[in-house]
Amino acid sequence: MKIKVFFAVAFCKCVRFLAKLLGRGSSLPGQLTLKLFPDILKYIKMPSKVIAVTGSNGKTSTLEMIAHVLKVAGLRVAYNKEGSNQIEGVTTFLLSDCTLSGKIKSDIVIMESDERFARHTFKHFKPNHLIITNLYRDQLTRNGHPEWVYDVIAECMDDSMELILNADDPLVSKFGKDRDKVRYFGADKLSIDEEENTSVYNDGKYCPCCKAPMEYDYYHYNHIGSYHCTSCGHKRNDTVWTITDASLKEGYIVVNGKYKITLSFSSIYHCYNTLAAFAAADIAGVDPEVAAKALSGYDLRSGRIVEFTLGDKQGTLLVSKHENSISYDQSIRVARADKRECSVVVMVDAISRKYQTYETSWLWDIDFELLKSDNIKEVLLVGRYASDLATRFSFTDIDKEIIKTFEDIPESVEYLRKCGKDYIYVITCFSDKEKFLTLADSRR
Repeated sequence: MKIKVFFAVAFCKCVRFLAKLLGRGSSLPGQLTLKLFPDILKYIKMPSKVIAVTGSNGKTSTLEMIAHVLKVAGLRVAYNKEGSNQIEGVTTFLLSDCTLSGKIKSDIVIMESDERFARHTFKHFKPNHLIITNLYRDQLTRNGHPEWVYDVIAECMDDSMELILNADDPLVSKFGKDRDKVRYFGADKLSIDEEENTSVYNDGKYCPCCKAPMEYDYYHYNHIGSYHCTSCGHKRNDTVWTITDASLKEGYIVVNGKYKITLSFSSIYHCYNTLAAFAAADIAGVDPEVAAKALSGYDLRSGRIVEFTLGDKQGTLLVSKHENSISYDQSIRVARADKRECSVVVMVDAISRKYQTYETSWLWDIDFELLKSDNIKEVLLVGRYASDLATRFSFTDIDKEIIKTFEDIPESVEYLRKCGKDYIYVITCFSDKEKFLTLADSRR
């Protein structure tokens, strides 16, 4: 067996070296290694702490922040920093951090796992702690309904894991039902909360456990909030890590009434990702003061938020997953909250990086109505699916005079360079972001 491990690790390291030279992705070495050694992860000696993150949104950002805090605390960290979160990418980064005898060299392993593939990734080993950020409507062409994703994630669990769950998501909190090893994170009632669900759909209307009607005390956003079932008693659980105060305007959160963390990016999404990272650092034994200081003002490197210039104009590109309405909703809220006069670009040119599809029904789940705001002076609908967007916008009460349609991306960029407002927000996906940014004058 030692010989098998030796050759598997050596093979993966060699392929990884060659892949980097050729500019290939981080999943290829793991993919080839698993073809030759399909059960190799069973024989890798892990450190005492292995923390995994999964869920519909926020995995990459949360993992990056966790890694940052742990490094600041002086720990050696192995993680899939290149973002490949299926079993092939996980295999690559684990074996790359191994000695030739199969022992992980780092003090701690943290990993992002695709929610659909966690059952494959954790077939041969289990993390000590599994953080689940949220479960939303996400890429329905491959993921189906969130309750199906729930069932898939449940397949990877056993009693050895401690679950770290978002208490404010009723479907995620269901994972903790009848389990002993579970802790929760979430937010108390905040000044930004709403008493009614203002989304175009309501995935919190019925209990995920018994399907009876659910009641909410308040909503943080969409179906995330304080809830209880009118029949079976499923409800928001008490939290160990809690946002007790927050201001998106001033850009901060307070955790557990004590630890203030300034935000580099003011959105409720980022609040939750930051809280999950704080919880992971606590689990890893990092002093809370150290964690709060490390997280304060931290700028994400994952490319989800990119600042750019067009001529004398400044802008921000927000990566919002196509086929994920809540991701879009939160980006729209960021533009809406800006007090400057803004141009907002919604760009859909290629729906998916991996799956050939022309399905655009997910556009109808996005709260584009939020773009009716005094600060938003024009909305540009851009890309191959600009006509589909225009049809969706025709059902909003946004002034039709401020809506402009451009199928040609360079044409839209030239318009913005000459006629754009004080600030520009571009809301698009990883599939399309470079099509815009390569035409910008600069980025950071």
